[in-house]
Amino acid sequence: MTLIENQAVVLFQGDSITDGGRNREYGWDLGSGYANLATALFTSKYPQKQVSFINRGIGGNRIGDLQARWEEDCLALKPTWVSIYIGINDTWRRYDSNDATSAQDFEENYRKLIVQTKEKLDAKIVLIEPFVLPVNDSQKAWREDLDPKIQAVRELANEFKTLYVPLDGLFAQASTQTGPAYWAPDGVHPSPAGNALIAQAWLQAVQA
Repeated sequence: MTLIENQAVVLFQGDSITDGGRNREYGWDLGSGYANLATALFTSKYPQKQVSFINRGIGGNRIGDLQARWEEDCLALKPTWVSIYIGINDTWRRYDSNDATSAQDFEENYRKLIVQTKEKLDAKIVLIEPFVLPVNDSQKAWREDLDPKIQAVRELANEFKTLYVPLDGLFAQASTQTGPAYWAPDGVHPSPAGNALIAQAWLQAVQA
């Protein structure tokens, strides 16, 4: 039986992978990514629970962007579950615009989000680690920047006893059979199969 309670409000937060091209004029729009797939599968399996799902992912966001909009796009919505998936843009911007986020700053800002969420909402939290599937040689260099950030998310999950979705390892394992582009054509944004992999891993984390 799933960990998610009756009448729960589940908030998906993050960057473009969570955003999934949602129409922001409609607060109920879940986009076409993993958030929509996870919602569809969960609500079809547990209709009696009457769980509500909200997506507030915004493409291009980094940890600092989440921090800036946390009051409006998380706390004010009063979710009982908060799913956070952030980090790849904090790495990417170092390489495409020389605008780095240190692992220490990433971890400190992430910690603030978790503390605020626990103090003001007492919500249950799901942390999703970022991933990269190098589809070219330049992306292989990203590991130097991304790995300490993934480690930071893992340590925060352990410290705050949150649920955890170990995406980087799951995608690496999946791509051994197909090559990386099958799951993420640009190494970052998931294909339909990649979104399904995330949704399934998320549902597994909440025991759905």
